[in-house]
Amino acid sequence: MAIDELKKIKDDVPFSSPVDPVELGPDDEIQFRCHRDIACFNACCKNIDIQLTPYDIVRLKRRLELSSSEFVGRHTTPFPMDHHDVPGLKLNTKPGTSECVFMTEEGCSVYEDRPAACRYYALGSMGVRKKDSAQVDDIYFIVKEDHCLGHQEPRTLTVREYRSEQGCDEYDQHNREWRDIILKKRSSGPTVGAPSERSLQLFDMCSYDIDSFREFIQTEGFGDIFDLDPRTMQDLLADEDELQQFAFRFLKQVFFGVMTIPVKEGARERRIAQSRRLRERLREMSEDE
Repeated sequence: MAIDELKKIKDDVPFSSPVDPVELGPDDEIQFRCHRDIACFNACCKNIDIQLTPYDIVRLKRRLELSSSEFVGRHTTPFPMDHHDVPGLKLNTKPGTSECVFMTEEGCSVYEDRPAACRYYALGSMGVRKKDSAQVDDIYFIVKEDHCLGHQEPRTLTVREYRSEQGCDEYDQHNREWRDIILKKRSSGPTVGAPSERSLQLFDMCSYDIDSFREFIQTEGFGDIFDLDPRTMQDLLADEDELQQFAFRFLKQVFFGVMTIPVKEGARERRIAQSRRLRERLREMSEDE
């Protein structure tokens, strides 16, 4: 199954792909090293196509001392992740080029907080959910681009060691719930259907605008529905990483009905009645006009 998925990646593109469709496990060895003195230093940063994850955005906006909306507005470009227009974000390039906005002659200016895709290079990673299984398995593969000389460096290490060296574990841990949401939606297909406009807006906020989500959970409307004790709310407001994981739980509840956030008794009925009263009032106003 995993090998077939990898081959499909290579077969579906209309040009020669750098993906080597050989599945690697955590303890398989690779030969690779990138360093400042290598002749191709910075070459990979001059031609980027990087999809950002929610944790990428949190780390980068903290480093640049921006709000999440400011970072998204200045440094990202939106794109549809699927045919339902579920929103994704890619890292901007310098105007008129394909170079990363954070690339300098000395290297990456945000290296300690670089995105997960940069940390993995020259490894590729993919989550695969096997048929009739709720479990998502991680598989890895090599990406060999013509410009990259790192594959010729005389150093071997396991995939596990490389991921640890590059700090991939931390990023994967923070992004795993979000990745599972994407995979679940894709694998569910027509059984889930197209998300409503409101659901897409919530997905965008929960994924890419943690500051707005923080404000959202403090609104009267949220408090009317969800039953969070004061201590839990205090912890969420104080810890941005915990808040992001809570946002993913909220998305699972909205998209798939995975009920992990307690709902106040009668909240749904009150909201339906409130919406009905609003519609009736709007209809009366229209008739009066």
